[in-house]
Amino acid sequence: MTTLREIWERDGIKLGGWCTTPSSFSAEVMGRAGFDWVCVDTQHGLIGYDQMAVMLQALAITGTPAFVRVRWNEPGEIMKALDAGAQGVIVPMINSAEEARQAVGASRYPPEGYRSWGPIRAALDVPGYTPASANRRTVVAIMIETPEGVARADQILAVPGIDAVYVGPADLAVGLGLTPPADDPEHARSVEAVAAACRRHGVVAGIHCGSVEEARHWRERGFQMLNVGSDAVLLRGAARSVVQALKEEAPARPAEAAAEGV
Repeated sequence: MTTLREIWERDGIKLGGWCTTPSSFSAEVMGRAGFDWVCVDTQHGLIGYDQMAVMLQALAITGTPAFVRVRWNEPGEIMKALDAGAQGVIVPMINSAEEARQAVGASRYPPEGYRSWGPIRAALDVPGYTPASANRRTVVAIMIETPEGVARADQILAVPGIDAVYVGPADLAVGLGLTPPADDPEHARSVEAVAAACRRHGVVAGIHCGSVEEARHWRERGFQMLNVGSDAVLLRGAARSVVQALKEEAPARPAEAAAEGV
């Protein structure tokens, strides 16, 4: 199984899937779709800890490394997700260097951080699991998704141990006084400012995208960690397209046809 760290050290796009539905089967389906990684979203998804754990097991069956987006920048949330077997965490709403240090510290064992020892599932099938190897293996992505975070991007990314920035475009839009999804020059400039800061600090730039076209747009501007939609969004979109297509093409009903003499 390719690890998340190995994917992070490769050149090119790191294409991810996203799970908001509390279902191990949904996670397995997403894991078998061919994504480089899949994120189990416990922040805005409907997923609690018990569902998260079995979803990580389902993703392991598929050989797909997993992120967990934790609910908040809270050490216990981060450590619990990593102990359950997530190979990386996505930590929301980072607005300062101090908040970034807190996220990194909770993700790594001493001396690089203050993660508590208890890798209940994380150490399974990982020969020679040690604090040092775990620190090396874990990928930390922090979210910059407010005007304050954008303004302090260079300070935030100067914190050692950050592997990626994952932009939350919807929250950034709300912070700018816009209604998501935003198609606004100021919003675009803010997103591009994060990408530029990532380049200066040698950090992978990531962003949540609403469509394939949007993902292509940001890929051309230097973003490498890309995701389009989620399991729930993809299911809803595919279901709607079937309903709309067949209802638009529906033939006349038998009674209507008889009345027309057909």
